[in-house]
Amino acid sequence: MHELSIAMSIVEMAQEEAGLRGNVQIQAVHLRLGLLAGVVKDALLSSYEMACETTPLEGSRLIIEEIPVEIYCSNCKAQRPVHSIQYFCCAECGTPSAEVTRGKELEVFALEIRE
Repeated sequence: MHELSIAMSIVEMAQEEAGLRGNVQIQAVHLRLGLLAGVVKDALLSSYEMACETTPLEGSRLIIEEIPVEIYCSNCKAQRPVHSIQYFCCAECGTPSAEVTRGKELEVFALEIRE
């Protein structure tokens, strides 16, 4: 279960950021998670709770924003959603594409802190 190692990295990064800001308490960590990131959301949420135990982040929340898969459609000349993650075809015109523009994200983009 690689979600635990990801959760531990998130906790470590958040602790480092909190240390840089002085005496602050982290209330929540906001994460963008693409559907193609290879991470199971529910497994990451439970792993986050385990990773936070006995750390300053214990009791904090992991808030996950799921990012849909989008491709660049050469026919439409635009970024478009896909019909399904099994078939990377433009949802508008049906043109297949291998150019994924969104959906692989795994990034912490915000921390909620209390001083």
